[in-house]
Amino acid sequence: MNKQLEAKLKDLPSRPGVYFHKSASGEVLYVGKAAVLRNRVRQYFQSKKDMDIKTQALVAEVEDTDWIETESEIDALFLESEMVKRYKPRFNVLLRDDKSQLYVRIDMKSEWPVVSFTRNPADDGAEYYGPYYNGYAVKKALRYLRRVFPHYVKAPRVGVRPSLDAHMGLDPHGMTSIEYKGELKKLISYIKGNRVQLVRELEHEMKRAAEKQEFEQAARLRNRIRNLSELQRRIMFGDREFLDISKDKALRDIAEIFNLPKLPSRIECYDVSHMGGANVVASMVVFTNGVSDRSAYRKFKTAEKNDDAGNMKETLLRRLSEKNIKSWGSPDLLIVDGGIPQLGAAIEAQAERGTSFPVISIAKREEEIIVSKVGSHIDVSKLMSNENYTVHSKNNYLTVNLHPGRVKSAGHSANLRGVSSRSTYDDIVKLFQRIRDESHRFAVSYHTVLKRKNQTASSLEQVPGIGPATRRKLIRTFGSLRGVQSATYEQLVEVVGESKARNIKTTL
Repeated sequence: MNKQLEAKLKDLPSRPGVYFHKSASGEVLYVGKAAVLRNRVRQYFQSKKDMDIKTQALVAEVEDTDWIETESEIDALFLESEMVKRYKPRFNVLLRDDKSQLYVRIDMKSEWPVVSFTRNPADDGAEYYGPYYNGYAVKKALRYLRRVFPHYVKAPRVGVRPSLDAHMGLDPHGMTSIEYKGELKKLISYIKGNRVQLVRELEHEMKRAAEKQEFEQAARLRNRIRNLSELQRRIMFGDREFLDISKDKALRDIAEIFNLPKLPSRIECYDVSHMGGANVVASMVVFTNGVSDRSAYRKFKTAEKNDDAGNMKETLLRRLSEKNIKSWGSPDLLIVDGGIPQLGAAIEAQAERGTSFPVISIAKREEEIIVSKVGSHIDVSKLMSNENYTVHSKNNYLTVNLHPGRVKSAGHSANLRGVSSRSTYDDIVKLFQRIRDESHRFAVSYHTVLKRKNQTASSLEQVPGIGPATRRKLIRTFGSLRGVQSATYEQLVEVVGESKARNIKTTL
């Protein structure tokens, strides 16, 4: 360990957070989380006798270490997952599998919502919180929270006597559906990080109950506040990362290169997905302070036409309406997935709406950035004066390559091949790749949902005498088109009657 790093480690805080081990060239070698940064990071530079071979190899290359403090361990878990997905450090072998993401799912539209976990969020109207890498820690946090905010973990059965969970106070037994949803809103508020506000509201409710001499209710609220305080000593829970944005090198470099008036705390990226002009959709993903903000994601159903540029323009026109800017906020940087046509469409949309947000596009082929000399609201003269990347000018557009000497390995892959030397702006490249790939994933997932839905609907629409209400009833009963096809004639008769059952069997 060099003397500069040794002196730096003396300032490690005794708080949760995420740390970054870096090489001499500045490459991020490993991203890790810690309940206590001081203890965890120093362990790497103590006795090597208990280290495995991988850790010894890592420590041999570490020349610098940075860290970001978080409010809690669970916040550190989330930030760690985002940073691993962005930087893809070669020593984070165990954390590089995208399948390990875990989300918390709550369907508030159901009469009795269930709190569950999933690794594959669906476009089903439910609310999802995450992603989180350490599933064990997340599930442990929800077990603690269930004592404070009782909730169902599986659908309740009507007419069945109370379960053991209900007797233990873990199920909302005795509540109405409206009361239960009110409690779930408090749980969601806690998940979103509104801990202080929630405690204040509970204290206000407790005082109001005491003034009305409702002492049992006041005691329950007092116990809930006490349990919340106990949770802070065990494990905190939040799907937002309250990091110091000034410590994010990628965001600082973006502001410098594109001469932005401030650090881009809100970056939005758009992508269009369709198949031959059918089921055309667009996605809007949002990264706040360099971290994905899933609650701010939006999806758009656009015109059925095989025109990526036209659909991109339609999407941006809707996004940049006065109503949506007021409701969703203003972006510090707009990114469109595509080339010159998509960028031109975004510029046209801004011109029609009268907005002037900085906008760029990312070309898939070589992961190059495209900027328009007119309409991108970026100082291109400064962009062309930097010697750490290459710029090519063609007509009214500039193509910026932040990773000279490297090329893309595949279509939507986030890996770059090429020389071993590290680009000055690898941090920006990896952040842009992460944002672009997330927008592509979100758009494709929505397109897939619509395609399957329409395939099912179109098949049933061919059956004579089967209207929308009957189609919904069939899908609700048998689960899918395949379920309807495999159902026996007698089963269909019980649901829709003999005449319609005969038509279904004949047609399908």
